[in-house]
Amino acid sequence: MAKTKLELTWIGKENRPKLEPRILLEDASKSYHAKQRVTDNDLFDNRLIYGDNLLALKALEQEFTGKIKCIYIDPPYNTGSAFEHYDDGIEHSLWLSLIRERLDLLYRLLGTDGVFFCSLDTNELFYAGVLFDEVFGRQNRVESFVWKKSYGGGAKSKYVVNQSEFVLCYAKDISRLEPFVLPPDEKVLKYYKFQDEHFATRGPYRLQPLATTSNDERPNLRYAIKHNGEDIWPEKQWQWSEERVRLAMTVNGLVFVKKAGKWTVSYKQYLRDEDGEERPAKPVSIIDGFFTQHGTGESVDLFGQDNKFQFPKPEGLMRYLIEMATKPGDWVLDSFAGSGTTGAVAHKLGRKWIMVELGEHCRTHIIPRMKKVIDGEDPGGVTVAAGWQGGGGFRYYRIAPSLLQKDSFSNWIISKQYNPAMLAEAICKLAGFHYAPSETIYWQHGQATETDFIYVTTQTLSREQIAKLSEEVGDQRSLLIMCSAFRARGLDAFPNLTIKKIPKTVLSRCEWGKDDYSLEIKNLPAAVPESILDASAPPNNTRSARKTRANQQAATLFD
Repeated sequence: MAKTKLELTWIGKENRPKLEPRILLEDASKSYHAKQRVTDNDLFDNRLIYGDNLLALKALEQEFTGKIKCIYIDPPYNTGSAFEHYDDGIEHSLWLSLIRERLDLLYRLLGTDGVFFCSLDTNELFYAGVLFDEVFGRQNRVESFVWKKSYGGGAKSKYVVNQSEFVLCYAKDISRLEPFVLPPDEKVLKYYKFQDEHFATRGPYRLQPLATTSNDERPNLRYAIKHNGEDIWPEKQWQWSEERVRLAMTVNGLVFVKKAGKWTVSYKQYLRDEDGEERPAKPVSIIDGFFTQHGTGESVDLFGQDNKFQFPKPEGLMRYLIEMATKPGDWVLDSFAGSGTTGAVAHKLGRKWIMVELGEHCRTHIIPRMKKVIDGEDPGGVTVAAGWQGGGGFRYYRIAPSLLQKDSFSNWIISKQYNPAMLAEAICKLAGFHYAPSETIYWQHGQATETDFIYVTTQTLSREQIAKLSEEVGDQRSLLIMCSAFRARGLDAFPNLTIKKIPKTVLSRCEWGKDDYSLEIKNLPAAVPESILDASAPPNNTRSARKTRANQQAATLFD
């Protein structure tokens, strides 16, 4: 019997926006780089994007599809509470639709060996889990981490003291996912306090009991170890085979201690393996030790008490997630950047990062924070643990305006804000070409393959101009010409050219002129008060029917 795919259905799910693939414009005055290299591994191509995160993700699609190793998002939780830096309260179906659009793009950006993390509380946890199963495939669900976010609180709780949130984790393709590992925890390192002749290569060691208390009896692991003429038996069994024990004894790998007439046998667990690599630790599903109180303290240290960010994630939590899923040099993406914790931690850990943020705190919090990180003036968070001393940089981008705008007669025309270079880049993206203008050949604005090119111009081309272009392109290449108009018939005479008009050719491809797909509640329709519904309802109308009309009104957001 074929397996049935489980899908979540909600009002408005079928209404999908036709996103315009905008170009990104760098603002060099807000980009920032260290004055000099600190190490040879400094990273400078990090990106901070200001603007609607759905349009930003679409803008990144062409360049970064399949290249992001780790995505972390901390979307609005839909709690119904208004926060200072973003409004957080959306009816369930609207929340799902808005998240789903972003999720589809994030999925495309993620590499085949990539990992996706999403922080949530219980308000949308269960709906989100089914939605994520639908997008990623249930078989690619890795773990639902429980994050113990607080070590106190509960004064306002009605039923239970809530000290935890959740981090849902999915793989793009779990068969390609490498095992999660973490560097040795600082708390664990203190137990590595012994040294022997291998210290130079393998570091210190700690003692671990060779005997096991496991009830899984294996007769081949129950035997006597001979030491000082005595037979030492385990209470149940040993962890190692006899052959492995004999080998360990030949290299002084076991430690015997006799106390009160009873022998204990321990083996040496070195900090580093035989190849000199530090032993990784396995992450656990309950994340403890990184609390919201830590995040608030870090925010106060960075921005001051009066300008602190509300409920930022602590840097320790982000370090835990990023280190388990990535290696230095990997790309990390956060499209709900908030105060910039993800980028700050990724930067300190030597990962490349992209952050997207629409709120004003992109300028008031993220930019100042990243400048401090780059200048080595952020002593808090994971700075000491990561050995961070500053360096690197980032580029600041804003999303370009819509390519098309309406004139005074409501006709679509090319936006007056576009100069020739911007127009060429935008048309290249729309047509699926990589923008790569040639320094020597004026008609090479972009390239699809080694022999396929595109030329973008606002000129009205004559037949003579077209013939000259065809001659220059030659028989071994092809050229797509996007122009405002052309005056020529019999274009079949130029088989190496394809000529199309703008904006006519691109009119039906996208939603033009729409700049805001945000999750902010101010963009949503107001709820219909029960009193109004009751007054407008027929005498015998039911509460269910009233709710249906309210949902229909909410769904008009997507009409």
